[in-house]
Amino acid sequence: MDTEKLYRTYFMKVYSYVMNIVKNPAAAEEITQNTFVKAMTTKSEYEGSSSPYTWLCAIAKNQCYDYFRKNGRIAEAVEPEQEAVCASDVTEDFVVRETSLSIHRILHDMEEPYKEVFELRVFGELSFAEIASIFRKTDSWARVTYHRARIKIKERLEEDE
Repeated sequence: MDTEKLYRTYFMKVYSYVMNIVKNPAAAEEITQNTFVKAMTTKSEYEGSSSPYTWLCAIAKNQCYDYFRKNGRIAEAVEPEQEAVCASDVTEDFVVRETSLSIHRILHDMEEPYKEVFELRVFGELSFAEIASIFRKTDSWARVTYHRARIKIKERLEEDE
């Protein structure tokens, strides 16, 4: 696959993956750009044993680690724009946000690899095969790790109620 086609095909998917990790649009765009630069400069090292998207996500993950190291592991959170909603939607939105915030707090404290596998599956929308490839493990390992992470999250949510 040529460089331009690779970029056009995977830029938004890689950007979304990175955005779910760093939670900062400017940083996500820069990291995504750096991912493609790194991919193009190391293309000869690509073995072809995984999909191009999985390969790019592995590079992006390392670029995110570099970003966190340089920035003291502080990712800026960008506040979502306020939207006009009716009163019934406000209540529903509040419950969804509170649940979402609780899950993110639990994820923040969760040990690896459960945290990363869960985020890759849910936020990165990767298949178990792609996750397994990133970790250089089997599909079964990715499935089991994801399901254990879900159980841990569910247990913590029940404890917090």
